[in-house]
Amino acid sequence: MNVQNAIETKLNHALEAALLAVENESHMHSVPPNSETHFKVTLVSGAFDGVMKVRRHQMVYKILADEMAGPVHALALHLYTPEEWAESGQATPDSPNCMGGSKGDASMAEKLKQGADS
Repeated sequence: MNVQNAIETKLNHALEAALLAVENESHMHSVPPNSETHFKVTLVSGAFDGVMKVRRHQMVYKILADEMAGPVHALALHLYTPEEWAESGQATPDSPNCMGGSKGDASMAEKLKQGADS
C-alpha cells in the first residue's frame, strides 16, 4: 500500500469521513520524482463537532503517527465539521508555492536572515 492510500484508509476508518481528499503535493517541492512526502488533507467529519482546531490536528497526527515518523515530511490539514464545510463554500484552500531549499542551504539561510532583518 502506498503512503497516500494508507493515509486515506486510516483517516476514513478512524473518523468516518463525510468527505476526504488526500492530495500528494510532493511534486511541488524539492524532492525526487514519485515521492510521497508532502500531502494536503481535506477532511469533513462529525467527529470534529465541538472539538477545537488544535485538538483536531492532534487527532489526525495520532492516527497518522507511523506515517509522520517515517515517509511524510509535511502534512497540510484542512479539517471541518459538516456545518463548517457547508459554510466554507466547500472549497479547499490552495497550497502556497514551495520556496525551495532548506534552512541548511546557504541561499535559504541568507533569505531567512534577510527576512529577520526586515
